[in-house]
Amino acid sequence: MEMIEPLADVARRVAGDGFAFVAASDMRAVLQQAGLRDWDTFAQSWNDLGVDTYMADGGRYRRRRFAVFRATAEDIARKPHQPHYQSRDYNPLNGDVERWFEPVTHAIGAHPSLRAILDTCYRLFHGLTPAKTRPASWHVEIHQFRIEANATEAGQPTPEGMHRDGVDWVLVLLVERVNIERGETTIADQRRHPLGSFTLADPLDAAVTDDNRVYHGVTPVTPLDRGRPGHRDVLVVTFRRE
Repeated sequence: MEMIEPLADVARRVAGDGFAFVAASDMRAVLQQAGLRDWDTFAQSWNDLGVDTYMADGGRYRRRRFAVFRATAEDIARKPHQPHYQSRDYNPLNGDVERWFEPVTHAIGAHPSLRAILDTCYRLFHGLTPAKTRPASWHVEIHQFRIEANATEAGQPTPEGMHRDGVDWVLVLLVERVNIERGETTIADQRRHPLGSFTLADPLDAAVTDDNRVYHGVTPVTPLDRGRPGHRDVLVVTFRRE
């Protein structure tokens, strides 16, 4: 499967380093070729997320929706709604619990922006996977996250700390930042030695990671203007061999 530039450049960097920061301009070029349309409506759907009530730290700073797909060379099809599950090996804060989140709405699950993102992830991740371990189908999970912050409570994008997700590949795509500072992403190797850091600052800035090779974490976010609440919206897409 041939990749166009700059997607091929992303693949080279992930293959070499285990991760890549992708600037919004490059991500937009790739996604537009894949059919990205009506981004504003897609982004506005983050205003309709339910509170994550499973936070073991007692926080109420995270909102989310969740959906599951199967990706093959022929199609990317939505699966019946199911719980999100991670073992404590990967999520020491909220692991070993079946977490039932509100589903991504039908309209957003079929939205051309999401379909462009999933098609691009398939091209990238399937191509990065060695042929001998490349599956016929991938288990794909998508998470709409809003991390909220105010004067009395910082938002925690990764309250479990530096972690892996227990999958094969991860995309984190920034949708919007409103009245937010900090939120620096750090990538580390298997010994937790830092490999690089960056901040997703502009809509469509993205982080891509090889979850088998690197850890990732994000610093807490706080409001720039402490007199007003702020939020950080991201889409997280994971691919795992079925």
